[in-house]
Amino acid sequence: MTEISGKSVFGGIAIGPVSIYQKSDNVVKREKTDDPEAELTRFETARETAKQQLQKLYDKALTEVGEANAMVFEVHQMMLDDLDYIESVQNIVRTQLVNAEFAVATTGDNFSEMFASMDDEYMQGRAADVKDISNRVVNVLQGGEGPGFHATEPSILLADDLAPSETVQLDKSLVLSFVTRHGSTNSHTSILARTMNIPALIGVDYSDDFAGKMAIVDGFEGKIIIEPDADTLAKYKGLQEKEEEKKRLLLELKGKENVTIDGTKINVYANIGGVSDVADVLKNDAGGIGLFRSEFLYLESSDYPTEEEQFKAYKTVAENMAGKKVIIRTLDIGADKQVDYFNMEHEDNPALGYRAIRICLDRIDIFKTQLRALYRASYYGTISIMFPMIISVDEVRKIKEIVEEVKASLTAQGVPYGEVELGIMVETPAAVFMSRELADEVDFFSIGTNDLTQYTLAIDRQNPKLDNINDPHHPAVLRAIEMTIKNGHEGGAWVGICGELGADTSLTETFLRMGVDELSVSPSRVLSVRDAIRKCDLSK
Repeated sequence: MTEISGKSVFGGIAIGPVSIYQKSDNVVKREKTDDPEAELTRFETARETAKQQLQKLYDKALTEVGEANAMVFEVHQMMLDDLDYIESVQNIVRTQLVNAEFAVATTGDNFSEMFASMDDEYMQGRAADVKDISNRVVNVLQGGEGPGFHATEPSILLADDLAPSETVQLDKSLVLSFVTRHGSTNSHTSILARTMNIPALIGVDYSDDFAGKMAIVDGFEGKIIIEPDADTLAKYKGLQEKEEEKKRLLLELKGKENVTIDGTKINVYANIGGVSDVADVLKNDAGGIGLFRSEFLYLESSDYPTEEEQFKAYKTVAENMAGKKVIIRTLDIGADKQVDYFNMEHEDNPALGYRAIRICLDRIDIFKTQLRALYRASYYGTISIMFPMIISVDEVRKIKEIVEEVKASLTAQGVPYGEVELGIMVETPAAVFMSRELADEVDFFSIGTNDLTQYTLAIDRQNPKLDNINDPHHPAVLRAIEMTIKNGHEGGAWVGICGELGADTSLTETFLRMGVDELSVSPSRVLSVRDAIRKCDLSK
């Protein structure tokens, strides 16, 4: 039995086999060969295996996220059949007398550089694709299963860390827990664990030979136990049963109101990352969707999602919510959420850089495409739109001008759309200080406490070395929230909280006393927040 400590980012108990996430970057050595034809046979076999892997991924994605988002895997299969690509590998092997791995990696690098140097944005976007398929073939040649999570049964997932673009491809029904070497309490993987309501640890220095072994993750004590003995396993199974009983008791709150003992009511909505999350929203009885992170449509795609692709996603969510409010945040790419085909330059400090609304107001064609899709979908439900990373009234007025252009265009084309509330994310100190003036411009505020904490405390929330002082309960953060609520109400805007702090039940009563109108949390946290609200008495 081996026990390794880490830092817990979400509590709970998970018991199951270990599966290690295979990264797509491969170390490739140049080796001489006396038999180039044998190497080319190895290449052909690996190429066919990679195509079979991609077909399975396509079939899975087709059923889970639809044809538009599955297309990337079909494109990758086609690229593996490209004659120029195949002939390049063959030429390198035969002329340089080297191993197949080196020839594939070299071809991938050469083609990637060629695509990246082109003027056409679509072709530039293929640079990442050719790199990806080459990594996949090299991995097969080296005896791996290809990049990704290859569990066939529910498993504890171990990884160095996971980027947003990697998590969107996970079969979440097979993930019992996240355990990572790196990351922070505010990393994307940590947020995903809280969304999925599963235990998660960071800072765990695991060994690759743990793969396939039985393990226990204790998200309360912050440790993973590999190959537990019988007594330890029995103890944790008992703890797991107690946790399940707590969840069953919370289910008794389904259908009940979010109302305090003294009669104060509040909306409790859910945060989602995609269409497939709506099932959890309905299962946990949320009153609406307070944050639809639309950037995941971009992260799931190998190219800019079209207006039609976005429209179908937004429409599906609106229809499934059957008239309940759906608040969709416009594109929030940048910082820790990078998309290759956007071809953004490297930044020394991306959290303070070219991201979110700054990209949209600079690349208005992308912005208008999304706004058209959103307004078209609003005809089929109750959609509100909110804009991230706002720092000024001028930005909001510019956004409203673009919105009016989009609405005028739809009207001229005879395309119907509904009434749409417009709001902003309050996640910068600038927006807090300008909140009274901003409230005159919009219908609502949604306070993003993750970034608001980061910018208020001048702490990079992705830096695990700062976790010990990254305090979302800091008086400055709470005062910023209170100021925003007060100023928002004075200007006629309703105010919600959609950051992780909204699910912190130790602050539920504090937020209610501040006068917050809505809390939007991970679907799995809706009932626990409802429970906390129903125990508050604001008359005291």
